[in-house]
Amino acid sequence: MNAFALHPGAFDDLAVIRRDVAEDNPDAADRLVLEILNVIRTLVPFPHLGFQRPQLTSRPLRFTVVREYVIAYAPDHKPLLVVAVIHGRRSPRVMAALLRGRE
Repeated sequence: MNAFALHPGAFDDLAVIRRDVAEDNPDAADRLVLEILNVIRTLVPFPHLGFQRPQLTSRPLRFTVVREYVIAYAPDHKPLLVVAVIHGRRSPRVMAALLRGRE
């Protein structure tokens, strides 16, 4: 079973990503969101494949990258919980603050 859940903030992240990319290319926006969701589905059976980022959070979150986006997720949460989808060029301080706000 490929069960996962999106934190409301992560759902909003995906909507913003889709909206921003769709301004230039709606088809590319759909493909990008689908690619992100497919990577999340592949994490479900192997949730500890991602890497840790202790400089961003003390929580037991894992991270993986899709193109230029970082997916933060809780590997031990059932179902797997996606906490955030963040552009990788964002400041680590901003990323850490965003993750603190989604506890």
